[in-house]
Amino acid sequence: MAKIENGRQSADSRSIRTISSSHMDDESSLGSDSEMNGFTNDRHTDKYGFIGGAQQYSEESAQDVPPEVLRQREVKWLDMLSNWDKWMVKRHKKVRLRCQKGIPPSLRGRAWLYLSGGKVKREQNRGKFEELDSQAGDPKELDVIEKDLHRQFPFHEMFVSRGGHGQKDLFRVLKAYTLYRPEEGYCQAQAPIAAVLLMHMPAEDAFWGLVQICEKYLPGYYSAGLEAIQLDGEILYALTRRVSPITYRHLEKHKIEPILYMTEWFMCAFSRTLPWASVLRVWDMFLCDGVKIIFRVGLVLLKCMLGTREKLNACQGQYETMELLRAIEPRYMQEGFLVREVLDVPISERDIESEHHVQLKRWRKNRGELHWKSPPRMHGARAIMASEPPSRQDLRQNPTIIVESPLPAPPLQKGEKKGKEEKKSIKKGSMKKTPPVTEIPNPYNLPGDPKLPLRYPLPQLSLRDPQPTLRDSPVQKPLVNDTHLPNTPKDSHLPQQPALNDQPALNDQPALNDQPVFNDQSLLKESPLQMSRQSLSSTEADHQDTYL
Repeated sequence: MAKIENGRQSADSRSIRTISSSHMDDESSLGSDSEMNGFTNDRHTDKYGFIGGAQQYSEESAQDVPPEVLRQREVKWLDMLSNWDKWMVKRHKKVRLRCQKGIPPSLRGRAWLYLSGGKVKREQNRGKFEELDSQAGDPKELDVIEKDLHRQFPFHEMFVSRGGHGQKDLFRVLKAYTLYRPEEGYCQAQAPIAAVLLMHMPAEDAFWGLVQICEKYLPGYYSAGLEAIQLDGEILYALTRRVSPITYRHLEKHKIEPILYMTEWFMCAFSRTLPWASVLRVWDMFLCDGVKIIFRVGLVLLKCMLGTREKLNACQGQYETMELLRAIEPRYMQEGFLVREVLDVPISERDIESEHHVQLKRWRKNRGELHWKSPPRMHGARAIMASEPPSRQDLRQNPTIIVESPLPAPPLQKGEKKGKEEKKSIKKGSMKKTPPVTEIPNPYNLPGDPKLPLRYPLPQLSLRDPQPTLRDSPVQKPLVNDTHLPNTPKDSHLPQQPALNDQPALNDQPALNDQPVFNDQSLLKESPLQMSRQSLSSTEADHQDTYL
């Protein structure tokens, strides 16, 4: 039987298989970390990348979002990421609401990087990660990191193989942090934080995300002595009295210190406690609103597990209480239930900071000054952006698909103003006006092209048809007066009032010159009756002089 512990199922004989070299098939597609470590193609992998039912409650607790809703959320998030500074300053409540609904999986890594401020940090420290990655590092720190690599989500596709790309990137990120903050060094709780980030972004982005979490969201958590986590434990203990008095009295009765049950919760941001679907939703809200989300999740779990008389009757001592808190019921960790309960907890940043001052004063009275002075804690993405205002260049997204040919600029909509650069170019262009380029239609259209109307429609002629007259072809424009006949020299000119049919007739015969002369004004001024009389009078001459 597989052992189930805290929402995760350990490996059994059906999920782990050792494959010797003699049983390997040459045609198998071995190459992924899971296959190289012994998992074959018939393994069961969930949508999060966990193998062999390692997260059996994730799929049950996950809320399936319809594809059309997911596409709409992706479009909204793409718009926010393209104008991140404006959204954070003017419409931060909308950003918070969309984080509470859940970030689309396809954009979660990019959104986390923007929320945490890692994007700005990376742009302001170009080449820093490559510099740290190229250095050797402290051998003692590297030895501890090497021992912890295989313990981080061992049943995930990315980290299942020893020496695979996931473990290599995890080693690079943790080593770079020890070089970036040598006074703080490496803490084992940093490994799952970095591993979660690596599941959603490249190594460099995960490094800067880890830097922001350690310095802005959870400052002092991973320093020597763990004084910051102990202080937050006292804050959680005090807030429990406000949220669930019955739970507070039970913990106080059995003298259960907060450090005994909340250390892994807070230091790993519940990544090793909750089902993965709930972990992702908690992280979405945590990176948006800060550490108050971690406090709220802890208060919800305490209230659900120890908030009723029936639950307290089942755990009469310290050992039974600790066992109950280590094996939280799956229904309380379900994604929808947990998110609703977290949002309903009446704990704000002001409550946490107020209690922080009270507990810090008590700490100094009983234990003296803190040995590690951590920087002030930032409560969420908006506070981080306010402390370090980014430039527009820092927030610019690097395209993943580069188009060589420039795309045409979209037309301006009503009420939209042109930029400064466009106005300058217009002013420069107005100095030297160039004549407009007229497009000449191609007279030889292709079969697929639409037929263009002729400006001068030509009549259909044949040998048996009479020469076209005024009634056959409508006159739209007077002919040029200096048109030469085919057999006349260029010096000779016709009279000032040439006939309408001054074009060469069939078989090089001269055109009819006995037609009345019209110009544009005469055509416009003559009445239809006069035009009909002229056309009738010209029919006899047409039949006499027409050459067959």
